[in-house]
Amino acid sequence: MLARQRQAVIIEEVRRTGAVRVSDLVVRLGVSDMTVRRDLDVLASRGLVEKVYGGATSVVGRSTDEPGFEAKSVRQLPEKEAIAALAAGLVRPGTAIGLSAGTTTWTLARFLDDIPDLTVVTNSIRVADVLQQSGRTDRTVVLTGGVRTPSDALVGPVAVQALRSLHLDVVFLGVHGMAERSGFTTPNLNESETDRALVDAAGRVVVVADHTKWGTVGISTIADLDEAHVLVTDEGLPDDARAILTEQVGELVLAHVPGSGEELA
Repeated sequence: MLARQRQAVIIEEVRRTGAVRVSDLVVRLGVSDMTVRRDLDVLASRGLVEKVYGGATSVVGRSTDEPGFEAKSVRQLPEKEAIAALAAGLVRPGTAIGLSAGTTTWTLARFLDDIPDLTVVTNSIRVADVLQQSGRTDRTVVLTGGVRTPSDALVGPVAVQALRSLHLDVVFLGVHGMAERSGFTTPNLNESETDRALVDAAGRVVVVADHTKWGTVGISTIADLDEAHVLVTDEGLPDDARAILTEQVGELVLAHVPGSGEELA
């Protein structure tokens, strides 16, 4: 198992139970005590876990906590891949689309290579880089200006002004959290304003968010649940959340994650 895969397993276990023991991880992952401790050091340095004697615990989150891009990129990798593959199927050739910043939309960008004649607007340097690497001559990539956030989003008045004059067929929105009362949220006030401008420019809004985003609340609401025409998430979404979201969003789409519920090896 690769280091990123081990770390993804550790993060998921911490998220599920609140804490992990080194001895348990040694057995589960089939690696040495030293390897597990190195993985925990890496995750702690990224702010994903808090090291304690004999293991690690979850980090108590606040509504203004904003992990960096690298920290978020190791979370829920299989879920993001499955969500991105489904979301890419909603993109039609010859359309103008928007991609917000985030690791799920960054993953989605990698699934757009085979779709011709796209115009893509984004406020993410990472997303723009992926789109440019495809080498397609029939693709136009528009990167908004703005001030860079810890999650590598470009935000603020410059980004908002660039988006206000645009009309996009569909916008794919990544979010920090989603909940019944607060809707789709972010921990960054400036990013909320910029994402809101993306939503306002969209003929159709597709939110892409894995199941762990449910119940997480950032300080600022981007959009209410009923403003999403489609929410693409994964089958790990709890039953109570499915009921709420089925009633609130236009369409709830659940991606199947191959191997979900099985031990990684």
